[in-house]
Amino acid sequence: MLSLYNTMTRQKQEFTPLAPPFVGLYVCGPTVYGDSHLGHAKSYVSFDVLLRYLRYLDYKVRYVQNITDVGHLTDDADSGEDKLQKQARLEKLEPMEIAEKYTASYFRDMDHLGNLRPDISPRASGHIPEQIELIKILFEKGHAYQAGGNVYFDVSSFPDYGKLSGRIGDDQKSGTRVCSADDKRNPRDFALWKDAGEDHLLRWDSPWGWGYPGWHLECSAMAMRYLGETIDIHGGGLDNVFPHHECEIAQSTAATGREFARYWIHNNMVTVDGRKMGKSLGNFTFLRDLFEQWDPMVVRLYILRSHYRSPLDFSDEGFAGAKSGLERLLSFRSRLGSREAGVPAQAVLDLVEKTEAEFRKSMDDDLNTPEALAALFKFVRDGNIVLGGQPSEGDKYEMAALLDRLATGVLGIELTSGSSGGSLEDLCRILGELRGYLRKNKLFTEADKLRNDLADAGFSVHDLSGGVSEVTPDI
Repeated sequence: MLSLYNTMTRQKQEFTPLAPPFVGLYVCGPTVYGDSHLGHAKSYVSFDVLLRYLRYLDYKVRYVQNITDVGHLTDDADSGEDKLQKQARLEKLEPMEIAEKYTASYFRDMDHLGNLRPDISPRASGHIPEQIELIKILFEKGHAYQAGGNVYFDVSSFPDYGKLSGRIGDDQKSGTRVCSADDKRNPRDFALWKDAGEDHLLRWDSPWGWGYPGWHLECSAMAMRYLGETIDIHGGGLDNVFPHHECEIAQSTAATGREFARYWIHNNMVTVDGRKMGKSLGNFTFLRDLFEQWDPMVVRLYILRSHYRSPLDFSDEGFAGAKSGLERLLSFRSRLGSREAGVPAQAVLDLVEKTEAEFRKSMDDDLNTPEALAALFKFVRDGNIVLGGQPSEGDKYEMAALLDRLATGVLGIELTSGSSGGSLEDLCRILGELRGYLRKNKLFTEADKLRNDLADAGFSVHDLSGGVSEVTPDI
């Protein structure tokens, strides 16, 4: 049974959707004012694996991931300039041109990583009416107030504010990271609607004048629009817990009187020398640049080798290790080929069943991808021994089907025609088979020469039991 760590309860909980087999999954998407970096990759690969595993478990998942194209200010809350408008000024483009440009860039990078597209990718600018209606409800229920052209949520009207993050009373900071607006009744209050002057490029008419919605408001409006007033899973980065998700809970629950999300799932961050990777800190690496050095599947495997709730420190050594691991998976999958089903040996069926059980046990434990990968690599080792004997077509088919089902289907690691470097994998497979043949036939002088020649050419040779040899390129 799948257990997930719920940030709200601070413990792992057995996952039980509100209306099985349907699962509503909402994940906070990108603010599209720049290209994606490795921090984005960690977040969205993590939630892609959650989506894939839920579907593997036969849940019917509706996956909603928003696109923020208005309202996200430079201090991440109620002060500063809209991030898209600022970038539009720098690039001398319209804000919506910036949104189109970087939305396309984002999806292109996510496609390279093997992430499944969300079922719905709503844009904040396309749901202004829903956000205005939500503000009206909050006014009717006494949770909102107007100050000039701005509208704020009255945090004092919602006693549970701070429950998700643990920031209560004096520990609560304002909804801003820089300063509190002078027109707020209380510095903890947060913006629902912001006044926009005539020179503001992103603005809409409303009962409170021309303006634009607060950043927190959009996710509540869009999540409830497509998944209902109570959703099963709400995901996002750990840095979204406060103030973003805290504010979402307050305004959503205040409006409906119902629990907003049943499970709050948060991924940890990518760090560089112990500091969070981010555009504001200038220590980020664009994915497009990373893909020039590493295959996207190497990047994906690098991310999956750490637990989604653990920080991931950026290092070339980490990518090198992931590349070596991917080479092993590719080599084994290539040796299995794509054959029709036959009658497998009982020992192979037992190996497949045992591997899948170990894999599921790891994934059921809060999506423990490092342990799930360990089960797959153990399977590769044992499978290579099987291939060193006289495997039937049925043996190869069953092992290939398992790898496709778990490595590709659940973890999203493409091991067949979609991955680059297939020719290198074919070469490694052929050389490994050749050395294995030489060893089996006691041609040790020739086998040793091949091993030495491969070492000189930058390849490592691992001799396994059963006369099987595995050849991998050095990093």
